[in-house]
Amino acid sequence: MDTNARIDALVLGCGPGALSIASALGKENLKVGILSETEPHKPWPFTYGIWGEEVDQLGLSDLLEHRWSNTVSFFGEGSKHKGNNKNFPTNHARDYGLFDKVKLQQYWINQCKKFLVTWHIGKAIDLKVDTDISTVTTSKGLELTARLIIDATGYKPAFLQIPDEGPIAVQTCYGIVGEFSSPPVDEGQFVLMDYRCDHLTSNEKLEPPTFLYAMDFGSNKFFLEETSLGLAPPLSLEVLKSRLNKRLEYRGIKLTKLEYEELGVYLPMNMPIPSLDQPILSFGGAAGMVHPASGYLVGSLLRRAPVLAKAIAKSMEEKSNSPEKIAQEGWKALWPKELIKKKALYTFGLEKLMRFEESQLREFFIQFFKLPNNQWYGFLTNTLSLNELINSMWSMFKKAPWSVKWGLMAMQGKELKLLWKFIKP
Repeated sequence: MDTNARIDALVLGCGPGALSIASALGKENLKVGILSETEPHKPWPFTYGIWGEEVDQLGLSDLLEHRWSNTVSFFGEGSKHKGNNKNFPTNHARDYGLFDKVKLQQYWINQCKKFLVTWHIGKAIDLKVDTDISTVTTSKGLELTARLIIDATGYKPAFLQIPDEGPIAVQTCYGIVGEFSSPPVDEGQFVLMDYRCDHLTSNEKLEPPTFLYAMDFGSNKFFLEETSLGLAPPLSLEVLKSRLNKRLEYRGIKLTKLEYEELGVYLPMNMPIPSLDQPILSFGGAAGMVHPASGYLVGSLLRRAPVLAKAIAKSMEEKSNSPEKIAQEGWKALWPKELIKKKALYTFGLEKLMRFEESQLREFFIQFFKLPNNQWYGFLTNTLSLNELINSMWSMFKKAPWSVKWGLMAMQGKELKLLWKFIKP
């Protein structure tokens, strides 16, 4: 079968998912194009964190803007008296980094340029997949053809078929970068989760819990972000902003200079895996690759893009393969059964955490971070094998207090469906 496609793959989108897979495909000597609604250098709005070991293994530590060795969380009730045991930190004993998002974006753009990826500006409005070619039409009537279309347009994809599995749990956050009347965290410190709640009233403690994600940027500059781990429906930015202001006011800390606000409005945590029998592919947030229990994505993009690109390139070696056949090989590489099972377990965990009361949630995380360091790290980064993941979860369950055990055992939502997906992916 001969094909009239001008390129091998057309990637839709211009975020981390789109650039990572486009550059990986280019590295496999495929002809790649990108179609996006904005120009390639448009600044990304959000920050991206990653654990030190993860970025070191990828060889990309030079893309970090900040890196901390003093990494902690707080899961006690909290107290105004700093030395009180309720303020005792959980030390993570691991480096954590924050990407320089301009450098990260430019890294992928440079890779795309190196491998001669072409760029088109426009909005995709129509898709047609034939036996030998795929065609995307833009709002201005431009037709772009390729052997394979990869929809990486984020959480509201252009053409992707995604099964309806109920409400999407959304992580929301309100963040500020600025200077303060006194340090909100210790010098040189990174705080992954601060669940101290002594600034809340009794009634507020009955509402969905939030935590502070915070870090010292140096030179009296700090980044503070009040975060809801994941809820359906999500917490509003107004609630999060109020929580952050109240947290600071309670400790007598005032914002003296605001550099900028970060509005993390929409991070779907349990977006379903797309239908795996469709004749196009996906990557990134659109493909359900956000970690359901932690919200991490970039490390997964960097690890999994080369694997998917190699599978696509191998399938394209057979010139008679149709777009549908190539897509099927790609879906198998992106979502093998083990990863589907792991996602089901992670999503099961998120379902539980969304229903935990404030005290239960704090106790859960106390037990979680008592796991061996490599186990909780592997859980958060999705780098454990399936058996290792199951063993870690079982180990924690056995040692957890009964309040947490009962919370994990109660079936109040779609947990049974998730367990069935784990058994029969």
